[in-house]
Amino acid sequence: MSAPAAAKLVGQGLDRIDGHAKVTGAARYTAEIPMPNAAYGVIVGAEIGNGTVTSIDTSRALRAGAVAVLTHENLPRVPSVPLMPSLFGQPAPGQTFFPMQDNTIHYFGQPIAVVVADTFEVAQHAARLVEATYDAQPALVRLDDGRDEQYLPDNIFAGQIPASQSRGDFASAAASAAHTVDATFRFAANHHNPIECSVTAAMWNGDSVTVYDATQGIVASQLTIAAHLGISPSKVRVVTDYVGGGFGAKAMMWPHVTLAPLIARELGRPVRVILNREQMFYGTGLREEQEQRVTLVSDADGRFTGLRHHKLSVTSHFDDWAEPSLEVASKAYGIPHWDGQYRLIKGNTMTPTFMRGPGEASGMIALECAIDELAEQLGADPVELRLRNHSAVDPESGNPWSSDGYLECLRLSAQRFGWDRRNQTPGSHTDGNWLIGWGVGTAGYPVYEPGQPQRAHARLRADGSLVVQTGTQEFGTGVATAMSQVACDAMGMPFDRIRFEIGNTDYPNIAATVGSIGASAVSSAVHTTCTQLLAQLIEIAVADIDSPLRGRTPDEIEGVDGRLRLIEDPSVSEAYAEVLERNHLSDIETTGSWRPATTAAPYAKMSFGAQFAEVAVDPELGIIRVRRMVGAFAPGRVLNAKLARSQVLGGMNWGLSQALMEATLPDIRDGRWANASLLEYLLPVNADAPEVDISFVEVDDTVVNPLGVKGIGELGMIGAAAAIVNAVHHATGRRCRDIPLRLEHLL
Repeated sequence: MSAPAAAKLVGQGLDRIDGHAKVTGAARYTAEIPMPNAAYGVIVGAEIGNGTVTSIDTSRALRAGAVAVLTHENLPRVPSVPLMPSLFGQPAPGQTFFPMQDNTIHYFGQPIAVVVADTFEVAQHAARLVEATYDAQPALVRLDDGRDEQYLPDNIFAGQIPASQSRGDFASAAASAAHTVDATFRFAANHHNPIECSVTAAMWNGDSVTVYDATQGIVASQLTIAAHLGISPSKVRVVTDYVGGGFGAKAMMWPHVTLAPLIARELGRPVRVILNREQMFYGTGLREEQEQRVTLVSDADGRFTGLRHHKLSVTSHFDDWAEPSLEVASKAYGIPHWDGQYRLIKGNTMTPTFMRGPGEASGMIALECAIDELAEQLGADPVELRLRNHSAVDPESGNPWSSDGYLECLRLSAQRFGWDRRNQTPGSHTDGNWLIGWGVGTAGYPVYEPGQPQRAHARLRADGSLVVQTGTQEFGTGVATAMSQVACDAMGMPFDRIRFEIGNTDYPNIAATVGSIGASAVSSAVHTTCTQLLAQLIEIAVADIDSPLRGRTPDEIEGVDGRLRLIEDPSVSEAYAEVLERNHLSDIETTGSWRPATTAAPYAKMSFGAQFAEVAVDPELGIIRVRRMVGAFAPGRVLNAKLARSQVLGGMNWGLSQALMEATLPDIRDGRWANASLLEYLLPVNADAPEVDISFVEVDDTVVNPLGVKGIGELGMIGAAAAIVNAVHHATGRRCRDIPLRLEHLL
């Protein structure tokens, strides 16, 4: 009689192991890490958006207590480093331009000086006393002001994506189409605004430096700092205890990350550089202002036959960067004829960067709203039209999805939402004076894969406890908790016998937690490493003359609850600690490595989901309230149900924020952001958060990685804004194509 299967920890909604530290204040963030004799650096930003610095007077700052003021006149030269997304395991500067190398000003707030003092307060005061004069030129900051200067680059996204793409023959498909929707959508610029502002601190010891950085990728920080300073990465150690949110702002390495160790080396003492809230708008990238024109065509039965999707957006003077808004939209429905294009305008702005759902969140708004317009033309139900057009294969490669779940997500969330009670006529649902609308939007997110091996180290100690180390960081997602579950299952350990150590580049390297690759990359490395360590322990036991497992083959043995046992007879067992003690071992250890494999049968890789929203609109005041949202998602294996739900809950509320609130507005006079504060940059608060219903459709994926994890961080946002925008139309009968929707759009 075989033994009952051991209970698995993966998938359970365990509480966060760092929860107590966070709620009691014991968790230390980068600005709080003590360093002896540390000085504080405060950045002084340019007061123009375009032109040159003609003079900088630092005398008053020095008299006020500054120990040094670094400007373009005395800051060491920094080598230019090619732009590369941080998930590829290479140096990842946020932009190729590094400030304070000459007197040219490309954007408002660009660093022109760093004031260093013994205390943060003195540094802040002295920074206000730096006086600069400028030769100011007109600043181009709005898309509309640069239309005549638009161009078609060769590539976007750090050279990773061609700016012009196509398949089939869209012109022919459009000419023979029975139905056409041609719509243009405008998206305001957005900024990330994590709770913790960015900060970097550095402390040298001889020719090596320890850097404390609020980052989504300690290895990416390490490689970027080393490249900018011209030293070996082995001389740079990056430590991150906790990160107070990133959302893409801390995925790439911005100038302050290099300025801290650079200035610390110059001054011969530790230096901490902290950005304030306003500087976060000028120092860590943004989601760019953009315009997307979508032309969707279908046959008489509503089968999508062609899609033209063109994007125009503002980038910096020095990088051809646009978030990849067309990529998922081009594959979501198997449309045979597609024409995509990214056009750019060089403006007086930083290089744009990742922001949660980078590209997918905006691109799917345009497509999903166009699908709703087509459904209205056809007199079709919007959900049924999407079900009718889903494809089980990637139209670009012709390969099947490694796992799907789209249809299940759409049907499940529609059922939980009560979609069958929806009257298709706009304005037909009311609640007193409120117009009630129901909308749907679906989600897709590519399964990105890191460019280098993902590694972890595991050590089983003589007391039977396990220590696992890997070079990732905790930035709010609960990675230490979920990966402890993975390690326990792979090693057959009880949860309270493991210590999971992260946040230090002395540990084996892991790619930055961007693009929803964190869960898949880290779990694959941890699972592989712990599986190898268990196999090592089993080999010791079966070779041990005094072991009850002596002479058995490894495949007859499993690890459960800290004991090796025969699968067919669990009473034949021994504790891990007994194996080590009898063999006079203080520990056993291994470093494991995983990287995506090339499979014999090719597959395309995507995660899917579906979202529904109910809104209430006051027709006299234009007020929009989101009352409830329902979402179902298929992210592959869910490692921790509670953490996954939290991720999706945040993403869905961010979709609400994208649809109705978030917009950074430029001042055309000098190029500054006119609302660079949390007082004026609108974000949802608890009173705005609706009732949310979340479901997971677990799909078995044997292709993507050992555990079938595809990631969920971005997926929860995609589709949410489209569902809300479509719901507003259902409530009012008005099509709004400016994102975010404003009161004035409905009055």
